[in-house]
Amino acid sequence: MNTQLREQVALLHSQFCNALSDQTRMLIVYELADHPCNVTTLVEHLGIAQPVISRHLKILREQGIIASERHGRTICYHLTDERIIQALDLFRAIIADQLAAQAR
Repeated sequence: MNTQLREQVALLHSQFCNALSDQTRMLIVYELADHPCNVTTLVEHLGIAQPVISRHLKILREQGIIASERHGRTICYHLTDERIIQALDLFRAIIADQLAAQAR
């Protein structure tokens, strides 16, 4: 196995996989796929406490999956790359296919 692939896999794991290894963070990412949101909107839509949402937003922002923009007193969050949703949808499709195969 070549060194470049090993380095890319290590980076993928440390940034992307760890950041999305939590169900709440994945739900936040899906919510942000529809439109940029502030913390209050995420709390309302996801039904999760504000401190929990804020902690997960910090992790996603530190890993470069989301970014924030200040609009007056409000901070809005958005995805840094729409392909993140495509990757998650691909994983969901694989899982659905595996579950269907097991059911047969």
